[in-house]
Amino acid sequence: MASTIISSSPVTNSDRSKRRKKKKSAAAAAAAQQFKQAEGSSSHARWRTESQQQIYSSKLIQALSQVQLNPSSPSAPCRGRAVREAADRALAVSARGRSRWSRAILTSRIKLKFRKQQRRHQIKQQQKPRVSVLRLRGKSLPAVQRKVRLLGRLVPGCKKEPLPVILEEATDYIAALEMQVRAMTALADLLSGSNQASAGSSG
Repeated sequence: MASTIISSSPVTNSDRSKRRKKKKSAAAAAAAQQFKQAEGSSSHARWRTESQQQIYSSKLIQALSQVQLNPSSPSAPCRGRAVREAADRALAVSARGRSRWSRAILTSRIKLKFRKQQRRHQIKQQQKPRVSVLRLRGKSLPAVQRKVRLLGRLVPGCKKEPLPVILEEATDYIAALEMQVRAMTALADLLSGSNQASAGSSG
């Protein structure tokens, strides 16, 4: 009996401090997760507020006023692309870079220059089209993984992110796009009403 008591190692102060540190770290991680979830839900809800829509509308008008359309090229796709890019940049600025998709939109103009240089280099090389190994692997993926990959491509900045990040960013991005549609619809109605009023007064 005495041998068993002697062989058993007593609990030292270092062991107790380690346990306390583990409990504190676990509690801090749980609190951080709760804060992140609360912040995410609040960010989704803020896109539905009237004040956020007014903020975006003012930024949208400012961005559209800076769009320089080339009058010599009356191509509708070019004009539509310029307006869409300005609207997306205003939406990303309204998000203040708190999400991955907003940061991806804000940095897309810098990446676009490098892509143009890469395309020119590829055109000069004139390589023959080859079947990519990634495409073959993509065909053999399950349906759920293919849908996750497609969703990651649709949300800016989430092409290589895991599923929880993609779902969180997609939820916030969809709420922001809904607010964008409401703001642009209200702006279009306002402009059409002013045009009708001016046409009626001139007539």
